[in-house]
Amino acid sequence: MIASLHRALLVLIPLSVASTVYLYFYPAFHRCGFPLQQGSSSPAPFRLLAFGDPQLEGDSSLPNHEDALFPSLETLWQDLVASRSISQRVLVTRHSLEGLFSSDVPRILQSYRKRLDLLGNDYYLAHIYHTIHRALDPTHVTVLGDLLGSQWISDEEFEHRGQRYWQRVFKDGYRVNDEVTAGIHVGVLGQDHVWKRRIINVAGNHDVGYAGDMTLERIQRFENVFGRANWETRFTLPGTNGATNISELPELRIVVLNSLNLDTPAVDQDLQGETYKFINTIIGTSRSVEDQTVATVLLTHVPLHKEKGVCVDGPWFDFYDNGEGGGLKEQNHLSYNAGKGILEGIYGMSGNPQAPHGGLGRGGIVLTGHDHEGCDVYHHLPADPDPESRRWTAEKWNSSTQRRDKDIPGIREITVRSMMGEFGGNAGLLSGWFDEKSQQWLFEYSTCSLGVQHIWWVIHILDMVTIGLVSLAALSNHKRVTS
Repeated sequence: MIASLHRALLVLIPLSVASTVYLYFYPAFHRCGFPLQQGSSSPAPFRLLAFGDPQLEGDSSLPNHEDALFPSLETLWQDLVASRSISQRVLVTRHSLEGLFSSDVPRILQSYRKRLDLLGNDYYLAHIYHTIHRALDPTHVTVLGDLLGSQWISDEEFEHRGQRYWQRVFKDGYRVNDEVTAGIHVGVLGQDHVWKRRIINVAGNHDVGYAGDMTLERIQRFENVFGRANWETRFTLPGTNGATNISELPELRIVVLNSLNLDTPAVDQDLQGETYKFINTIIGTSRSVEDQTVATVLLTHVPLHKEKGVCVDGPWFDFYDNGEGGGLKEQNHLSYNAGKGILEGIYGMSGNPQAPHGGLGRGGIVLTGHDHEGCDVYHHLPADPDPESRRWTAEKWNSSTQRRDKDIPGIREITVRSMMGEFGGNAGLLSGWFDEKSQQWLFEYSTCSLGVQHIWWVIHILDMVTIGLVSLAALSNHKRVTS
């Protein structure tokens, strides 16, 4: 037996070491990295690590701890006492035991499997975050909505999942504090290293609901645990080009937008009004559209409108019945008009050659979540002899020819693929830098994936088995020596 054990270890030990090295250094094996600045080997000054839709599930499907552990046996004693004959007692006992083994025991085993699955999923997501963060050194981190798995959970369950989010999945990460998200915060890019650990959380439909079920209470509990739903912050580059004041420095704006109540009907129109007021503030406090040294990185959950077939999710809306309030129940994309409002409002694009900067608008990029498969598109406003007939159109980024036409307005939107195991444990890597030659910000994007969650499970199980067998072999050798 000892010889067989040694032969098994000759296979298991190298396999375990190799797989564990891969698991903890997979970004290097996949050659993951933030895109470098064009024409330079230096890392970009802005490196955003982006995650989509972790959707932490909870124990709402587990048995209530106040319920009996074995309901089938709960009344067994009383039923036995009430039985008038041995045959009745045998029948009662048989019935209870059948319920015990056909219902109670499977239910308990299922509950433990569920708990183990939740625990493993948390650590799988945590492994992705910590491994990539350690290996690639981002300057900023964002989670693009659907942090949790349901907006319908109780406040207690919401708090519990929030604790798991901060104490397990994004351990050592910080909620962006209210002093930063209140008003307009301006910093120097790369100067405050706390941003490496701040998690920029975006509100998703599973966090606060869609417009038809988003309430003030849901927004408040989200903001208490994860941070403000609508806010912006700005970063300038260290003094360049002889600039003498902050308004002359290249500026990068990060705008976090709750896009879930942009469309109608909304159950709380005051909340919707606050979102539109925030957008108007963003527009009103922007530098002139002619100033191309400014770029806006918009972080929001619901993707902009695009036609069917461009991405996996096509445009789709569903609404509550009138008896349920008639509000917006679900949506895959923003409506065309809501998306148009973002492109022409926040980014100032109009396509009107008589408008400031020829109607080409401001520079920047849009990052969204929601569509778990991910997508990468270019929104543009094609030329048309009839200005009234022009409509915003989206094409896949890699195949778009319109993005090379500098005479029409357009912007890139990246829907970050979900970090959930069934979507490969994906992470988005966005680099941004200011190009001195063109005097504008440039952005490039890449991804890094671990693989399905089963990889994480199998490698850790393999490690435990190997450690166990190594311990057993050592104990056997020790006994043989001492004897």
